Amino acid sequence: MLEPTEDVTFRHDDWYGEELVDRHFVRCEFFHVDLTEAVSRGAVFTGCTFGNVAFNASRHIDSAFTRCVFKRCNLFDAEFTGCKLVGSSFEECDLRPLRIDGGDWSFVALPGADLRGARLTDVRMREVDLTGADLTGATVTGVDLSGAQLHGSRLSRADLRGSDLSALDPTAVERVDALIDAEQALVLAQALGFQVG
Repeated sequence: MLEPTEDVTFRHDDWYGEELVDRHFVRCEFFHVDLTEAVSRGAVFTGCTFGNVAFNASRHIDSAFTRCVFKRCNLFDAEFTGCKLVGSSFEECDLRPLRIDGGDWSFVALPGADLRGARLTDVRMREVDLTGADLTGATVTGVDLSGAQLHGSRLSRADLRGSDLSALDPTAVERVDALIDAEQALVLAQALGFQVG
């Protein structure tokens, strides 16, 4: 791991297609930085702020963005594999189509996020805030959503199979044609007060 870069502000930098391998940034600020098609591998961003940053078609593998703030960023076609985003927040970001495979996104704030058609697989999202988020047609399989805030979220036509839905109040979400498995049906029936015999 290279020496950490601390408390530096980057503005209007062109990092198009940049390879960020084992880089470490602490409390840095990135404004209007172009990270289109950039690849991060084993990179660590701690307590950083990203404002109007282009992450379009970027790929992130085994990287960490912990307690980071993403504001008005474009993550069109971005992909996160095995990444850790614990405690980060997304505000007014363009998140479609986003792909997350594995990793830990616990305590991430995504209220009102437009995640239509997103692909979230085998990721830990404990106590994630998806209040009012739009997951219409999304694939949310094998996801740990224990303790998640899902009130008012739209889950119509979403594939939710294999995910932990113990925090889901079926009466407080849009759920037309959402796909669940038999085990989840049991959990939701109990949440509605049914005795399953």
